[in-house]
Amino acid sequence: MSHSLPFRQIGDFQITALSDGTMSASLDLLSGIEKTDADVIQYDAGLDEPGDIHINCYLIRGQGRIILVDAGAGPLSNKGGQLNINLAAAGVSPDEVDTVLLTHCHPDHIGGLLDPEKQPVFQHAEIMLHPLEAQYWQDDKKLKMANERGQRNFWLARQTLHAYAQNLRFFDGDNIAEGILPVWLPGHTPGHTGFRIDADDKCLLIWGDIVHYPQIQSAHPNVSILFDTDPAQAEEIRKKIMEEAVSKKMLIAGMHLGEAGFGSILRVGSGYRISFSEN
Repeated sequence: MSHSLPFRQIGDFQITALSDGTMSASLDLLSGIEKTDADVIQYDAGLDEPGDIHINCYLIRGQGRIILVDAGAGPLSNKGGQLNINLAAAGVSPDEVDTVLLTHCHPDHIGGLLDPEKQPVFQHAEIMLHPLEAQYWQDDKKLKMANERGQRNFWLARQTLHAYAQNLRFFDGDNIAEGILPVWLPGHTPGHTGFRIDADDKCLLIWGDIVHYPQIQSAHPNVSILFDTDPAQAEEIRKKIMEEAVSKKMLIAGMHLGEAGFGSILRVGSGYRISFSEN
């Protein structure tokens, strides 16, 4: 088992951050902050490409389970595509994954589920997501209202869910495994879901897309991104989760937290700061 990848141990479970690489994006996608102010925050954080968004997936091993959380952007786009390399570095083949938990169905989270022939990559895995997420992407009215890029996202989600139809399951609030619980975090998408892993006095929340630009959106939780389906709800959930993370001293993992993969939340003035130091 490779320990060069960032990982944390919570009770029976080892959680490993698997980088899928980065996607080119732009700070112009943000609202609620001047771009010049956003630029300053990114440069102060030492980020060479201030607009790029890093993509993570997470591997959860323990209790005889091999669970993957999200599957990255996949090989077909001009972004990400590093998941399989890092999965192999962690000593796991796609055939060994028994469950894929989806935070939501945006392309940089489900793109790695299908191979170039549109066949399932994780042939023995159950795919689990929130029922409201599936409803959203299957909604023809929403599809018709979407712009061209949005429509491509709808078709990819539908194609992917169809390819895995035999192995598709929905969260119903119950534990995924003893100690792993889905947490509904709506706003970014209607069924956006995080995963909480509890053991003894430790708690880790894989919070999906609560932030896309961690330094900016922790300091300014009111800042939203164009990809949010309900920006006001996403902001409300972001503030609620950050406050909870502070008060309960939770460890945080997120799909766009950067290569460190894990952090903790500190309260600073009217906002927060994500500390990426080892806990």
